[in-house]
Order: sequence, then C-alpha cells, then structure tokens
Amino acid sequence: MRILGLDYGSKTVGVAVSDELLITAQGVEIIRRKAQSKLRQTLARIEELVGRYNVEKIVLGYPKNMNNTEGERCEKTREFKELLEKRCGCPVILWDERLTTVAADRSMMESGIRRENRKEYVDEIAAIFILQGYLDYLANHPEEK
Repeated sequence: MRILGLDYGSKTVGVAVSDELLITAQGVEIIRRKAQSKLRQTLARIEELVGRYNVEKIVLGYPKNMNNTEGERCEKTREFKELLEKRCGCPVILWDERLTTVAADRSMMESGIRRENRKEYVDEIAAIFILQGYLDYLANHPEEK
C-alpha cells in the first residue's frame, strides 16, 4: 500500500508518493494546468498515478489561514477532495498544510537552489512535506493505519 500526497494550487498540483512501508515521501511531479477551472486532465493524471503506484489513500493539503480560519482556498480544496474521491475511488484525507510552502522554499534555499529556479519545484516539495507530515503522524498513531 502507498499513499499519495497532493499540494493543490490554483494552477498546479504538487505530487508525492510514500514508500510501501509508509516511512518516507518522495516527489513525483508537478501537474500544471492552463486555467484554474480546468480539472479534467489533472484528475485523469492523478487517477493514472493512483493506479501506477497502487495507492490506497490520498492526503490533500488543506490551506487553513494562520489564525486557523478557513478561507476561499479551503472551499476549493474541499470541492477538489470530492472530485478526487469520486474519480479515484479511494479516501482523501485533508491535512493542514500551513507553512509547507515556506518550509519547501527554505529547504531549497538551504540546498543552494537559485531563487529563479525554486518556483519550478516548490509545489512538489510542498507535497513531500504534506505527505511526510501525515506519515510521521501515522508512525505515532499506528491504530489509524
């Protein structure tokens, strides 16, 4: 069994996948779309990845505000969650993603990736952080596996 991690943005979706032992998260790709409302190809690609990696669960970053309130992006994320569940047939867990993009950017900066190149990778690395956070949670709460 593997878990897919997603960082859902207005024009991109960062994708990460766990190893079969549910210990580590690895980046897979960034799915890009031309318009915010064009989700058909994005959903089809995610469905393809679910099949390729034998995914049984999806963890979707949930973009709460820093003060723990929910804004417009949370509503769009919940709508995307419903579409994913229907399309892929597996449960989708919403996971607090606050500061994952900041952490991803900081990680790339510390790795020496130039500023102009960071934007290209930030969504995939944010997906890794989202999924790794969930995997670490599962390691401490084995009854939820």
